[in-house]
Amino acid sequence: MRRQKSDEKKRQPPPLGRVQMRIMQVLWSCDEATARDITDELNRRGKALPGASPLAHSTVQTLLRQLEAKGMATHEKRERTFVFRATQPREEIAATATRDLLARVFDSSVSSLVAHLLRHEPISRDEMARLRELIAATEEIEAGGKWRQPDSTAKARRQKEIKA
Repeated sequence: MRRQKSDEKKRQPPPLGRVQMRIMQVLWSCDEATARDITDELNRRGKALPGASPLAHSTVQTLLRQLEAKGMATHEKRERTFVFRATQPREEIAATATRDLLARVFDSSVSSLVAHLLRHEPISRDEMARLRELIAATEEIEAGGKWRQPDSTAKARRQKEIKA
């Protein structure tokens, strides 16, 4: 059992800093991008860090090298330009970051995390409905059913109404 746990830890992506995570978000949304493209996108509307000064291109290049060293990104040389892409799926990074936050801040209590979000973050009626649907779908799985992606959010309902 010990070996299985250590193997599981090895497969988990390393933690990312805030700006590294922003770079990964750009790579996931673009599939691939040059360091200049990433710098421009991060500095557009202050996406790097809210309220911070614009990022220098050299800083983004350094962070990209760090992401490559962590196995999170890779590059391909096209003519004289490096084109970067993510090597890890967004879902895997989100799962690792969420588990880390849950363990470090909320003592591994999902209900404490959700309670915090409900008290301190604005949640629309649509999001609240989606949460209820996700809870219902999870309860269905626990009762022996199969996972079904809830699709009856207000947006999905509107789309169905438009088609009808």
